[in-house]
Amino acid sequence: MGHVTASSGSSINGPPSRAPSSLSSTAFTNFPLISALISFAVAQFIKFFTSWYKERRWDFKRLVGSGGMPSSHSSTVSALAVAIGLQEGFGASVFAVSLILACIVMYDATGVRLHAGRQAEVLNQIVYELPAEHPLAESRPLRELLGHTPPQVVAGGLLGIVTSSIGHLMIIMAKP
Repeated sequence: MGHVTASSGSSINGPPSRAPSSLSSTAFTNFPLISALISFAVAQFIKFFTSWYKERRWDFKRLVGSGGMPSSHSSTVSALAVAIGLQEGFGASVFAVSLILACIVMYDATGVRLHAGRQAEVLNQIVYELPAEHPLAESRPLRELLGHTPPQVVAGGLLGIVTSSIGHLMIIMAKP
């Protein structure tokens, strides 16, 4: 039986027959991956400074921690989805998968993770008010910065979109 090829160049009876070029086969030239990582790093860097502005002290944990403005999770997944859309096309199945996963991550950041952080605040306050002889009085505090407010998620999402768009423009301008 002959091998049938769809109009997009992909094989119907098996995986696409695209041969990887030496330039596109490394992680260092993977545009969606690089966009996501750069967007994450920029969000964490911004978070470091917004934390200083708010608290008037340098908190180096903000460079790697979760929570805060902007959401690095939202920035990362939106940059990934947009970069995939720009590279593969916004009609591609892989874009659809990345978009749905980005939406789930951003929804989770404002839902479950945000409320878990708020519960941690309440529990820490309860433990703080326990008498010294109580067995839980010396327990380590729970992490409170887990999730994000909707503005933090929106800011992270916009940062991811901008990061991927700028990266795409740089690639276009660099071509001869």
